[in-house]
Amino acid sequence: MNKYLSALTLIATMMTASTAFAGERTITFAVDNMTCASCPYIVKSSMEGVLGVAKVAVSFRAKTATVIFDDAKTNPDAIATASMNAGYPAHPVKQGS
Repeated sequence: MNKYLSALTLIATMMTASTAFAGERTITFAVDNMTCASCPYIVKSSMEGVLGVAKVAVSFRAKTATVIFDDAKTNPDAIATASMNAGYPAHPVKQGS
């Protein structure tokens, strides 16, 4: 019985530990192919369609998209892929450059 409870406790701890390290992150992407006033709307809509994305702000002038997302539910590659699939390749901007 003690072994069973120990194993159950270990499993529960591991499951909650992964969510404890997860959190809200912000990333900025450089977005290619934005040439008209409709483009930011399409980029924003495609990125917001990714499960775990909380907010997207797109700048037509800077050709960027800043995304707030839950890193337990998605990752930058999935967000960039959604934008690329809509016709707008996106690449993370290196911070501090």
